[in-house]
Amino acid sequence: MTAASLPQAHGSRPVARMTGMLASVFKLRIGSEITLTMVAGVAVTPGTGLPAWQLAALALAVLMSSASAGAFNQYVERDLDAAMARTRNRPFVTGALQPGRHWLAIIAFLLVTSVLLAGYATNLAAATQVFLGAFTYGVVYTVWLKRRTWLNIVFGGLAGSFALLAGALAVNPDLAIEPAMLAVALFFWTPPHFWSLALYNRADYQATGVPMLPALLSPRATAWVILAHTLVLVACTLVPAFTGLGPVYAACAAAGGAWFLYCSARLVADPTRAAAMRAFRGSLVQLTLLLVGAIIDGAISGRLVS
Repeated sequence: MTAASLPQAHGSRPVARMTGMLASVFKLRIGSEITLTMVAGVAVTPGTGLPAWQLAALALAVLMSSASAGAFNQYVERDLDAAMARTRNRPFVTGALQPGRHWLAIIAFLLVTSVLLAGYATNLAAATQVFLGAFTYGVVYTVWLKRRTWLNIVFGGLAGSFALLAGALAVNPDLAIEPAMLAVALFFWTPPHFWSLALYNRADYQATGVPMLPALLSPRATAWVILAHTLVLVACTLVPAFTGLGPVYAACAAAGGAWFLYCSARLVADPTRAAAMRAFRGSLVQLTLLLVGAIIDGAISGRLVS
């Protein structure tokens, strides 16, 4: 490294820190997964897909709406985040970012812009799903349900389903069976995914009094509930393989489903924190394979981009 390059390296650190903080506040990793879910919704819908510019615009709209909901979640829950080991280093908790009305304005701007962009680029049905996804996570889950009932994440999980429906309805407002079944599958995916993580962090939820299911049930009972949801989830993901989707989708859905089922069964046999984390990671593998398989299958069959 030359002497001339040293100031540039030092100068990049504040930028990198700010980038990391914003990625955390807006939950861009989760937003990227939700955006991929929308693309999968386009890919599994019978038809000729969307023009590239419409697909890109809708992807940006979904990412922006997800970012608005993620930031609102962290803004509202900064008191809970401060009390939990997993979240106590979030920027609103540490003071790296100061909460205030300007943040609410940014969040509202992102949501309104995302809905308008989705409506302009595609149609009202898709724009409605974009709004419902953010509203469900930001208001229904975060404000209304999380601190009140163990059903919090059950209904909060609809956020991912709405993203998939946005992609599907952008192609055809008459919902086909393939995206409908995948939307149901995503509804059943979120609880076992998050309950596995909550089981790993069970002590935090018990200490804060948040009625997440693993904090209310024994680890073994929670594991059985996770396994039951996983069975329904996998069954739903396999239906489209018999109604029109191709072998790439079928192979990915079967492989990912088998792995998540295996991890969930291991959790029932050994309901420990290590097994809970394995099930959580297994859910991510399953979802990634499912979405990538759907997108590749749609690209091969000409259902993705027209």
